[in-house]
Amino acid sequence: MKQRVLEIRLQELEGFARSRADLEQYPTPAKIAADVLYIAHAHGDVDGKRVLDLGCGTGIFSIGSCLLGAREVVGLDIDKAALETAGRNAAASGCDIEFRCGPVESASGNFDTCIMNPPFGSQNRHADIPFLEKAMELAGTVYTMHNSGTVDFLRGLIGKSGRIPEIKRNYKFEIRHTFNFHRKEKAYFDVTLLRIVRP
Repeated sequence: MKQRVLEIRLQELEGFARSRADLEQYPTPAKIAADVLYIAHAHGDVDGKRVLDLGCGTGIFSIGSCLLGAREVVGLDIDKAALETAGRNAAASGCDIEFRCGPVESASGNFDTCIMNPPFGSQNRHADIPFLEKAMELAGTVYTMHNSGTVDFLRGLIGKSGRIPEIKRNYKFEIRHTFNFHRKEKAYFDVTLLRIVRP
């Protein structure tokens, strides 16, 4: 599947019925999600692999991984409503994905790859850290997106764990007016994609 075709398939997915500010639920733009997935695919980290998606929301990375040939995909989220939407999206996409409901700390299993867009920590500082730590615990290779301003701190944290962080891409992440505390119709944030590998 070509990247543009994947992007179109991901654009067709149903989004959040009602985003939750406490969970920092912002949809990952299909163009960015397709690019992240293709980077992982180019590294041989998707096709035939066991893939984990922490904080999967409505399933964009889970479904994209399935469409690119993942052997098994597990998506975890604490929001039941989002998981119901993810289930519908997976069915509409012809994907067999195991969706689990629970906090990130409840994630378990052994995976080749984790691909995720965790909370950026704008509402709850360092909200991304439990996701990062759990991903490194369960998966051999991790693709994760973070506020670019925190990357130096995160690289230090990752290095202390014995892992090697690689910056793969920088994005302008568009967030539309979603919550009542948003002042603008849309805003853009600098986001960095990290690929984290074992030495």
